[in-house]
Amino acid sequence: MFKQMWEDAKSIASRDPAAKSVFEVIFLYPGFHAVVMHRIAHALYKRKLFFLARAVSHISRFITGIEIHPGAKIGKGLFIDHGMGVVIGETAEIGDNCTIYHGVTLGGTGKEKGKRHPTIGNNVLIGAGAKILGPFKVGDNVMIGAGSIVLDEVPPYTTVVGPKARIVKKRESKTAPSVELDQIHLPDPVAQEICKILLRIEKIEESLLLMEKNIVSADGENVGG
Repeated sequence: MFKQMWEDAKSIASRDPAAKSVFEVIFLYPGFHAVVMHRIAHALYKRKLFFLARAVSHISRFITGIEIHPGAKIGKGLFIDHGMGVVIGETAEIGDNCTIYHGVTLGGTGKEKGKRHPTIGNNVLIGAGAKILGPFKVGDNVMIGAGSIVLDEVPPYTTVVGPKARIVKKRESKTAPSVELDQIHLPDPVAQEICKILLRIEKIEESLLLMEKNIVSADGENVGG
């Protein structure tokens, strides 16, 4: 347990340029505190001590502003940056070395039992305010832009952006997005769609001009004949 805590703290310190030392992370980072308390709550949850598990989770939420259901499964090296308003549901699963910013929700849809929250792969970056809703997989090395709403499965090594998130590019960088922490150099999906529409309009205009020329030529031949 303590070894895992130390490794988590080292991982956070190495990825956050604001961190001056591992000890600063251990004593002053609410995201780290939330993960440590979740590991305690999750251990109680697995032993079917549900009330105690929820009590620890509730105390963690009160202290950190981060709500993690004790049933959620979290891998090593999770970095919850700032963290206020983060909500992680009961059947959510998070892989190794992921980064989550404030205001993120890993939520469910409907009232069905069983798996109803997302599964997040390794090395994933989830930007501030993003909402990932439903029991689907987000692949490894995915970047989810700030404010995105993700409702469908996301393939590995892609970047998704938008109010109904869509893939805007394949990732070519070998550096994990959860380490890069770049949330701003993302393509604009609306601008991309507008460009596609403009190209289609240009092609339609060219086709119409060609048709007009053909009609004029045909009329001229008829008159001459």
